[in-house]
Amino acid sequence: MRNNGQLRRYEAALLLCAIAVGWGTVWPVIKAILQDIPPLWTLVLRSAIGTATLFAISAGRRALVPPKRGDIPVVLNIALLHMVAFTGLVTVGLQFVPAGRSVVLGYTTPLWVSVGARIFLGEALTPARIAGNSIGLLGLLLLFDPSNLVWHDHTALMGNALVLGAALCWAASILHVRAHRWLSSPFELVPWQALLATCTLAPMALLFEGIPRIDWNARLVALLLYASIAGIALPYWALQTVNKNLPAITTALGLLAVPVVGVVCSSIGLGEPLNAGLIVAMLLIICGIAVGMSDAIARIGLPWRKSRSETLFDSGVPSGKTNFESWRSRQDGVNNTKSEARAKRALDEQSESSAPPHA
Repeated sequence: MRNNGQLRRYEAALLLCAIAVGWGTVWPVIKAILQDIPPLWTLVLRSAIGTATLFAISAGRRALVPPKRGDIPVVLNIALLHMVAFTGLVTVGLQFVPAGRSVVLGYTTPLWVSVGARIFLGEALTPARIAGNSIGLLGLLLLFDPSNLVWHDHTALMGNALVLGAALCWAASILHVRAHRWLSSPFELVPWQALLATCTLAPMALLFEGIPRIDWNARLVALLLYASIAGIALPYWALQTVNKNLPAITTALGLLAVPVVGVVCSSIGLGEPLNAGLIVAMLLIICGIAVGMSDAIARIGLPWRKSRSETLFDSGVPSGKTNFESWRSRQDGVNNTKSEARAKRALDEQSESSAPPHA
């Protein structure tokens, strides 16, 4: 790490890999925790430990500030739609669906975001996004191949529906985040979002599941700590650091490794079958998301900068003091417009990289 706190590129890449491993491995870990703790209480305990860790990190970085009034809607949105609805539906669904299948379903979120952005935000549905959605939906159809589904197993069908519903809740959260005008940084708001989620989940767990009887042991404590710290708190902190050091699209593409890690770890740790249909469906969904982001990737690769001589030559600098001053005034206006356009492109690319986080 450099003296100014910026990471070297390889350090940022390693941190991104750690995030993918943390979020990918947490799915089978949650599946294992559910053998000893009811789903809502699993979520309450994970959220409480994660919240405490996030407050500790924020206090250590002297970044613990209350949310501004204009950011209250996004605090409510992420806390309720993502941290409560998404994680709650996934946690309940994991009781009935294999962890590997769940992580693939959960990561269909970007496909729904593309459609929702066209309907609600008026964003262009480019050929790349159409192609990406088509490929991703083909993978989803393969995952729900009617010939492979056990139609009389209503719990399995409900579990799949819950995880898919979780992906839709996450997509709705992302759409609101895209439209929100941020006053504070995302990391400054995360501890408060986690706190609100914990305060919402605790009474729900008491109401629906009562006070559970938990057989505490070292294995269960270790699983809970890992799922809370490595699955919630540290990735949120690390993702903010990575976003400052890598292009947004690079981060988004790197996070596509999460379902791959989740499927492999579920197969190794839980003994879930790694069949060809699941692998092909996963690859189609990941490829669909990558293709859908190809417009933003192409924008990053464009040669925006030219040499000074090429810029002057292309701009047609006139001769004569009066003409030059007039030309220079017009060029300043053009440069300001280009700067505003570049800033807008950067914001668009960052919003497109809202990639799917954790269970």
